[in-house]
Amino acid sequence: MEKFVKLIYDDKSFEFPLVKGSQNEKAIDIKNLRKETGLITLDPGYKNSGSCKSEITFLDGEKGVLKYRGYSIEDLAKKSSFLEVSYLLIFGNLPTKDQLSKFKTDIDNESIIDEDLKVILKSFPKSSHPMGILASLTSALTAFNPTALDIKSEDEMYKAIVMIMAKFPILCAWTQRKVKGLPLNYSDISISYIENITKMFFKKPNQEYRNNKIINSAIDKLLILHADHEQNCSTSTVRIVGSSYAGLFASLSAGISALWGRLHGGANQAVIEMLENIKADGGDINRYLKKAKDKNDPFRLMGFGHRVYKNFDPRARIIKKTADEVLSKLGIDDPVLDIAKNLEKIALKDSYFVDRKLYPNVDFYSGIIYRALGIPTEMFTVMFALGRLPGWIAQWKEMRENSEPIGRPRQIFIGSVDRDYSSIETR
Repeated sequence: MEKFVKLIYDDKSFEFPLVKGSQNEKAIDIKNLRKETGLITLDPGYKNSGSCKSEITFLDGEKGVLKYRGYSIEDLAKKSSFLEVSYLLIFGNLPTKDQLSKFKTDIDNESIIDEDLKVILKSFPKSSHPMGILASLTSALTAFNPTALDIKSEDEMYKAIVMIMAKFPILCAWTQRKVKGLPLNYSDISISYIENITKMFFKKPNQEYRNNKIINSAIDKLLILHADHEQNCSTSTVRIVGSSYAGLFASLSAGISALWGRLHGGANQAVIEMLENIKADGGDINRYLKKAKDKNDPFRLMGFGHRVYKNFDPRARIIKKTADEVLSKLGIDDPVLDIAKNLEKIALKDSYFVDRKLYPNVDFYSGIIYRALGIPTEMFTVMFALGRLPGWIAQWKEMRENSEPIGRPRQIFIGSVDRDYSSIETR
């Protein structure tokens, strides 16, 4: 039996259908609210508003649950590769051996970037933030690949998908090489997707590159854990830009810009900057923990707690083991990372943080790992974008296939009503 929610307004009663998701989450369908009542809702930040129905990612912040297409993040991180998870998110199912092989081959065939794109890359000053570079290069791909702009068929969509899956890691690697002042590396299709990424990032011009299993495994898991996270700021941006029928690359560029924000993808960068500040100030962890507890102190402990996960971040539990492995097996000697380990140890036992469930989140551990691997701090958000790529693609694809309407939020106007115009001489 269909259920309704009753709204009483101006002595009239209106009924709106109750929508139930596959995980029993409930929503009020108000698409006819304005038409029937003349009212709209006011929900700053859309904290209580569902923008779409989606089959891609489910999370339960209260229970600490994250699933991609019904598969737990724990199983995927343990048993799958990033390329498998990418296929799952984009196409709906885990690939067979043949499907995965074809996907990799198709990506390999597109893993070449027009040399003229280097001209754009070289034009950026060294002071440029990597995310600004990445957003610009991703948008520029449209000019070099105009056939990917207007997608009208399943084949065209698939081609655009494998194209960006092939070229985006190259752009990310080139962005890092630009930041570090190193020569650009090209894609190597003879190795795995992750091995190719790490090789493009870390190969030195005067040495033969040898893939490190510890590094590859760490990068693989980090990318999986960041692959999608429901309707967050950058994902919503990708969907709303795409709803105008903007192309995939332009929509992704917009998502990258949204991710750039300190409150979103910049969180793992903020963690390392906080740790560096603690070190520069003498490294007294206990003093900074006292500052974090003081409501009148502007200091905030970055990388602890989560806006969505109210008890624990399931991704943090997974990546903590990887962080411990990276630090121990690579033999990293870094005072900043020593501060991070001690901060984690103390905070996990401190009743103030335990009672408030302020546990280290995925940003805390990912920042530690990227620092240990020698990735510049300002590149952390680029790595986040690299992991989030398949999720953005999947969300954009779902939005297009469902023929969702163009995004167009309403507003409550609170400005001046009627003002008499005065000439510039009398103002």
